[in-house]
Amino acid sequence: MQKTLLATAVACGLLVGLPFGLAAQTAPAPQDEAQVQTLLAQLQALKASYAQQVRQLRELDMQVQALQARLAGKTAPGPLPAPAGTPPAQESQVAQATPRPDEGGHAGSAAEAQAARQEAPTRSLKDALQQEHALFDRRFTLENSVSYSRYDRSQITLNGFLALDAIFLGNIAIEDVKSDSLTYNLVARYGVSPRLTLNLDVPYLGRKTVYQKGGAGGSAAAIAEEETTGSGLGDVALSANYKLFAETDTRPDTVLTLGITAPTGQSPYGIDWKVLERDDDQYIRFAVPEKQPTGNGVWQANLGLSAVKTMDPAIVFANLGYIYSRQRDFDDINTDPETVNPGSVKLGNSYYFGAGVAFAFNERTSLSLSFSDKLSAKASLRYKGSPWTKVIGSDANAATFNMGVTHALSQHTTLVSMLGIGLTQDAPDFTLNFKIPYMF
Repeated sequence: MQKTLLATAVACGLLVGLPFGLAAQTAPAPQDEAQVQTLLAQLQALKASYAQQVRQLRELDMQVQALQARLAGKTAPGPLPAPAGTPPAQESQVAQATPRPDEGGHAGSAAEAQAARQEAPTRSLKDALQQEHALFDRRFTLENSVSYSRYDRSQITLNGFLALDAIFLGNIAIEDVKSDSLTYNLVARYGVSPRLTLNLDVPYLGRKTVYQKGGAGGSAAAIAEEETTGSGLGDVALSANYKLFAETDTRPDTVLTLGITAPTGQSPYGIDWKVLERDDDQYIRFAVPEKQPTGNGVWQANLGLSAVKTMDPAIVFANLGYIYSRQRDFDDINTDPETVNPGSVKLGNSYYFGAGVAFAFNERTSLSLSFSDKLSAKASLRYKGSPWTKVIGSDANAATFNMGVTHALSQHTTLVSMLGIGLTQDAPDFTLNFKIPYMF
């Protein structure tokens, strides 16, 4: 009986103690829980670091795509795919951690991504736009250009009086001036920053002018003719373009231009004149300059503003500006070869404006149509010791209609051709211009 009670007590003790033993064996130790928490913290840190690295890679890729879109005229591609071998769960986390182009993110990359995401102008449109508006995505450009202009102006000079309101008594002289100009320009453009570009324009001119005068010797049938030429360095210009506002959905790309022109060419003042005909009273009837000038002789400053708006599949551009001419003194401002009169000259200030549109035929070729006009006030002369006097006929209104075609010859070289047709008497009859910009 005692053995039976003893066996029963032992069995009950084993049954009661078994859960406590198992619990003691399976309960985690405090150091194990701390290790698990440490590993979880390291895992979360690695995930955050991985997401940050992917975000940085995505931002760099957007900047690269934006630059490629500027150079090649293509839009930026979609987001980068997740790295090969990335599990689906991590791929979803990476996609959520990566900022889209239209979200905040990095300050510079978001703007670049937005610009690349929009429809970017093609290479051909940008080449055409370079002639009317500054571009800031080209580090250095060297441009060679040759232009030819033709100018022909005739006028009738009456020296006499009208008798009986019907019969003219006196001499009738027909004056005709025909001028041909060939200009070579070497232009260098350097992009200092994404908002600032410097330009240097060095021209070399060759001019030929033919003067014709009817009524020579008092006879209306007699015509006198004289030809003069001139060549040399023109007026060198230095300018800077600064981007005020970048283009958005509602605002055009706006650029401010500041420039200065130095009188490095041959001034028209002080050139000797050849007298071809005089009256009996020694009045000069026909005289021409011995050579043609290659510059205007004064310092000038230019302030301009240009705007461009992309309207797929075209680009619309416009510009306006003001040219200030500084007063300058000369040793001789008289056209009489036998007289020397020192004095001062002040050319009239000018306003100019224009607008146009450019269409892309394809990636390499585009067509541009534009209108430009320049309004110049009268010039003033002042002989030494005398008051200022206006020069009659020195004001001008030169309006031109322009048609241009650009064609990309290679990745770095473009051919630009431009035809300008004069719409007013003060503008050249036509101007033909060829340019070859080379982008380094």
